[in-house]
Amino acid sequence: MTTTTDDGLKLHTRHWPTTAPARGQLLIVHGLGEHIERYAHVAGALNAAGWEVHGWDHRGHGRSEGKRGDISSHDALLRDTARVIDAVRRPDSRFVLLGHSLGGVIAARFAAEALAARPAAWSRPLDGLVLSSPALDPGLSGAQKLALAAAEKLAPGLAVGNGLKPEWICRDPAVVRAYASDPLVHDRITARLTRFIVDAGERVIGDAPRWRLTTLLMWAAADRCVAPRGSEAFASAAPANVVATRPWPGLFHEILNEPEKAEVIAVLTDWLNR
Repeated sequence: MTTTTDDGLKLHTRHWPTTAPARGQLLIVHGLGEHIERYAHVAGALNAAGWEVHGWDHRGHGRSEGKRGDISSHDALLRDTARVIDAVRRPDSRFVLLGHSLGGVIAARFAAEALAARPAAWSRPLDGLVLSSPALDPGLSGAQKLALAAAEKLAPGLAVGNGLKPEWICRDPAVVRAYASDPLVHDRITARLTRFIVDAGERVIGDAPRWRLTTLLMWAAADRCVAPRGSEAFASAAPANVVATRPWPGLFHEILNEPEKAEVIAVLTDWLNR
C-alpha cells in the first residue's frame, strides 16, 4: 500500500488489523534510517490488546521514494504525517501516535502544533501520544553545531553518515546483527533534516509547560543515539497530570527491542488501555 505526498512522492504504508474487539487506532512513526517493518512485533502485541496499527516508511527511508536521509522542506515530515493520518483514520475511533527517536520528535512536533495561535494546515487532532526515546535533544556537540551551520549554507542537501553505531541501538546482539545487515536500513542524513530535528525538539521542549495532549513518555537512560536530557527536560516542564513519564535505567536507545521489551510493551499497552 502507498500514500502520495503533496509533492508527489510515494510512501510505503503498512497496516496490521486486529481481530480482537477494537479499542482504537495507533500510528507508528519510525526512527532515523530505519523502516516500519522493524515494528512488526510491537504491532502484533498491540493487535492482541485490541489496537489496529498503521505505519509508513518516511520519505527517503525504507521502501518509500525520496533521497535517502533528506527532506524537501522544513515541514515535509509533518505534512507527510498528516497525509498518512488522513488516509487511515476512521472518525469513530480513538487515534494515537507512537513515535520513536526521529519519529518521536516528529510526533511530538506534530502534536505541539495544536498549541499554536494559528495552527498550520497540516495540524490534525489526536487522542493520545506515545514517545519512545524521542530525539528532543540530538546531543550535538559545540563543534557539530558549528559544522551544521556551515553545512546549511554550503551544502544543505548533501547526505553524510549520521555517526550512529549499530551497537548503540540495543543490547540484544541478534537485533544489532539484523539491523546492520538490513538492506532497507541506511545511515544518511543531510543538514536540512538535522536542522528540522534540532528546531522541532527545541519547540516541543519550549511548549512543554502548556502541554494538553495525554502523553506517555518513555526513554532509555543509557541512550547514546540521542541525549536523554531532552526527554528529562520535557518531563520536568510538562504537567504531571497530562504527561506520564517512565525512564528505563540501563536500557539502550531502542527500548522496544531491548531484552526487556516485553516489560516495555506491557507498560505501553497498560497505558493505552486505561
